[in-house]
Amino acid sequence: MSHPDPIQELIDLRLPAVAVSFREEAPAGVERIPAAAAAGCGYWSLAAEGRVFYTEAVDHHGCPVGAHTHGIDLPPEKAEELQGLVQVMVGLEYLRLEEVPTLPRRGEQFGVAIYAPLAEAPVEPDVVLVRGNARQIMLLTEAAQAAGVHPDSAAMGRPACAVVPQTLQGERGSTSLGCIGNRVYTGLKDDELYFAIPGPSVQPVIEKLATIAHANRALEEFHRARMPAAEAVPTI
Repeated sequence: MSHPDPIQELIDLRLPAVAVSFREEAPAGVERIPAAAAAGCGYWSLAAEGRVFYTEAVDHHGCPVGAHTHGIDLPPEKAEELQGLVQVMVGLEYLRLEEVPTLPRRGEQFGVAIYAPLAEAPVEPDVVLVRGNARQIMLLTEAAQAAGVHPDSAAMGRPACAVVPQTLQGERGSTSLGCIGNRVYTGLKDDELYFAIPGPSVQPVIEKLATIAHANRALEEFHRARMPAAEAVPTI
C-alpha cells in the first residue's frame, strides 16, 4: 500500500515528489531498472509513476550530458558522443563551448542512484525533485525560503539534470525551468517546472509548506476582497 506524499497533498501536485539517492551499493530489496532509459531524467518519470528501483552507471550512458552532470565517467565511444552532441548544440547556438566546464557536476564516485516516490523512498534522499506548475512551485519556493534553504541563484535553464548536482553542492533549494530534452523524455508540460530540495531539508520545508499553503489561501481571500475598492481608486 502506498503512503501519502505530504508535498503532493499540501499543494495538490499532479505527480508525487521523487526521491533521488546516491549510494555505493543498492539497498536490499530494491531491484535494478530492467531497461535503460534514453536519458537519466526519464527515471524521474518512472519514479513519479510509483516505481522504486536503482540504476548503475551504464544505465546513464544513453544521455552523455546527463552522465556528465551526475559524475559518471564515460567510455571512449560515449565520451566522443558527448563531444559530438556538444558540437551540435554549439553549432545551433544553443550552448557556448565555454559553458560546458561550468555545468554543475557531482564530484563523488558514482555507485548507484536510487529512485522512488518520496513517500516510498527506501533510503534517505539526497535530493527531492518536485514537478509542478508556477503556482505550486511558488508555494514550495516560499516554504523553502521560510525554512532557510531558498536558492541564492536565479532559476536554472538547460540541462535540467544539472539541478541535481547544483542542489547537492549548494545544499539549498534549486529551481529548474527544465530543458527541451527533459520535456521530451519526461512529458513535462509547457506550464510545469521543477524545484529540487536537499534531502536533509525536506522535513523542514514540508513543515513550512503547511503554514505557507494556509497563509496563501487566507491572503488570496483578503486580496480578492480588496479588488473592487482598489479598482475604484483613480490612476494618475
